[in-house]
Amino acid sequence: MKIFNKYPFLIAEIGVNFYDIAEKEEISNMEAAKLMILEAKKCGVDAVKFQSYKANTIASKNSPAYWDLSEEPTTSQYELFKKFDEFGAEEYRQLADYCNEIGIMFMSTPFDFESVDYLDEFMDIYKISSSDLTNIPFIKYIASKNKPILLSTGASTLNEIKEAVKAIEEVSTVDIAIMHCVLSYPTAYEDANLLMIKDLANNFPQYEVGYSDHTKPDKNMMVLTTAYNYGATIIEKHFTLDKSLQGNDHYHAMDPEDVMVFRLNVDFLAKINGMKNKQPLICESSARKQARRSIVAFKDIKKGEKITVDDLTFKRPGTGISPSEINEVLEKTAVVDIPEDALLDYEMFE
Repeated sequence: MKIFNKYPFLIAEIGVNFYDIAEKEEISNMEAAKLMILEAKKCGVDAVKFQSYKANTIASKNSPAYWDLSEEPTTSQYELFKKFDEFGAEEYRQLADYCNEIGIMFMSTPFDFESVDYLDEFMDIYKISSSDLTNIPFIKYIASKNKPILLSTGASTLNEIKEAVKAIEEVSTVDIAIMHCVLSYPTAYEDANLLMIKDLANNFPQYEVGYSDHTKPDKNMMVLTTAYNYGATIIEKHFTLDKSLQGNDHYHAMDPEDVMVFRLNVDFLAKINGMKNKQPLICESSARKQARRSIVAFKDIKKGEKITVDDLTFKRPGTGISPSEINEVLEKTAVVDIPEDALLDYEMFE
């Protein structure tokens, strides 16, 4: 069953990028978050997603970095998270209200039990980070809220994914979307492995499949477009208003222009995909008649003669007797003189 009522459903992960936008624009963090939500809405995004955590609940103080240090120089996970953990329940409630006001879905990935609880008050769908795929107690706690779950699968084995899905199923019967993801920032194009989307669909046929992307946006947004074409009905990607900003999630994020390119691609795919079942199209009706062949007299056939294969050939247009019906013509007797190059008609013989 589909979690959302449209596809592809595009999620712009604002994450904590609004902190840097606030500094650049010299506005408050709340104003920056709302600005990014509004810009996401304007360019055609379906949902915005944040990250709910406190540094002391997500990482120990000696957790090393695993991202591109040339883009984000902070060498400690704890120190990085500490820079971006100002928002809590009240702030995210304000953002959820703002999303409702302008007509875009609010989401936030919880990274601790407290976040799961307060988000439950104003959020309809949970996202589980790739980093928590093996955190079975946490997964079960989220599942106990009985709301649909997007499950990211970066850096995981198939068995680990199955265990996570099993943990959800043991607690709830909620809909699940299995999100292909590569836990590498940025993900090199050759590491995107979009064919894994098809593999996940084969292994979890009862659940929806999506894609959470960490590649740098390509000019034509072919990574996201291909993911959708391969069956990912939910697409998630980091979102920014300035890809040149230094920071953990700006350099591999999409901006409003990228979103519009992707939407144009999707519209074009919808146009060219058309109908699934093979059948003649209205636009082919003229060609179907004129470009196909008919049974034609190869030479003059006199009245009273039996028609043999040597009397016949096949030429355009296809408005006469089809060559597929040749057995209905052979050995019949001409009842009129049939001139060479004439399209045969059933009234010409008996």
